[in-house]
Amino acid sequence: MTWADYEQLVSEDYSGYRVSYWQGNITIVSPSRNHERIAETINGLVKTYCRKHDLVYFPIGSTTFKNPPLAGKEPDCSLAFHTDKSIPDLAVEVTYSSDGTVDLEKYQYLGVKEVWFWQNSEITFYGLADSGYGEISQSFCLPQLSADFLLTFVNRGLTESPLTIEADFYQTV
Repeated sequence: MTWADYEQLVSEDYSGYRVSYWQGNITIVSPSRNHERIAETINGLVKTYCRKHDLVYFPIGSTTFKNPPLAGKEPDCSLAFHTDKSIPDLAVEVTYSSDGTVDLEKYQYLGVKEVWFWQNSEITFYGLADSGYGEISQSFCLPQLSADFLLTFVNRGLTESPLTIEADFYQTV
């Protein structure tokens, strides 16, 4: 596929789908209910962390990020910290049916500092360094947050209200 094909797919006519592009390959997904619940739970917990620690944040959501002609990506949620930026500091991906880590190359080309992947009830943090992404146990963007600690709250998003989860998180983070 060409970059022009990708540009056509990310137009208003195809809203509701998440579309990404990498080196001539286009991926189109339609998020499920559980997918959206996990993504919203993670997004809510990040914002709760920011409120608790007075960390200035700018939500960017699932904005389409592009670096033509090789990469285009729409994360499940994304945020910039400290100052508003055109590329997020943190992108979050929730995957149910594929290995989401293939998206790391796209994010590296886009220049996203940190990417979190939730898959199979596990969450993995990746930080960008000179040599590419490496798995990290503590967030660069949210320094007092580990993947293991966050996971204890995220998976509750499939069965509990975000209000309860975020209240419990706020008390312990």
